[in-house]
Amino acid sequence: MTTRREALSNLGRRLQHWLLPLRCLLCGAPGSNGIDLCAGCVADLPRNRSCCARCALPLAVPAALCGECQRRPPPWDAAWAPFRYAWPLDRLESRYKFGRDLAAGRVLSTLWQAEPRAVLLPDLIVPVPLHRGRLRRRGYNQALELAKPLAKALGIPLRHDLLQRQRATPAQTELDAVARRHNVRGAFAVRSAVPLPKHVTILDDVMTTGATLAECTRVLKRAGAKRVDVWALARAPSPRGQP
Repeated sequence: MTTRREALSNLGRRLQHWLLPLRCLLCGAPGSNGIDLCAGCVADLPRNRSCCARCALPLAVPAALCGECQRRPPPWDAAWAPFRYAWPLDRLESRYKFGRDLAAGRVLSTLWQAEPRAVLLPDLIVPVPLHRGRLRRRGYNQALELAKPLAKALGIPLRHDLLQRQRATPAQTELDAVARRHNVRGAFAVRSAVPLPKHVTILDDVMTTGATLAECTRVLKRAGAKRVDVWALARAPSPRGQP
């Protein structure tokens, strides 16, 4: 039975859509299916359906292990990245992460929830933390804001305070793969003394070389997690060993 709160919430959404009609954030056309993207732009989003099962690297043909994972297996156990970091999703992500466009973040979160999942659900989701200085400047943790609705939709507990970024690091954007690994080495620590569940997922917005997720994985496994998977909204097409 619909509760009074749910009824009021539904009424509020209908009024909002009447007063502020949905508009596509990419092309300006009317929105579709309850989000600020039109059906055409949703269809154009680059899905990552053909990829490496271990690191989610986009491939021409799906594989259990890509060449890089065969040479240097990552510390995590499996990866899920439903989109490739390419046009036009990269535009939405950039607006959300660097332009403080929370409407773009809501769209990305809704899209993520709608994507098919071929992954084992974990006992706990942990978003990659920001250093407190960067969090103050940005105003929000983009990984946490993506993780909240996804965890709720999947019925999985979320801990945003489990991992802490114990030292500030330069942005990874302009660094190559080797520099990225050195940049985040020793940057994370488990804050809580509470025993970890056996299966944990570390979640981020974009996975490029995987250096940050790999360091978080090592920290979580040292703290007692038996299995750690990595989830990211989008996977960049460059191999982990390349710039």
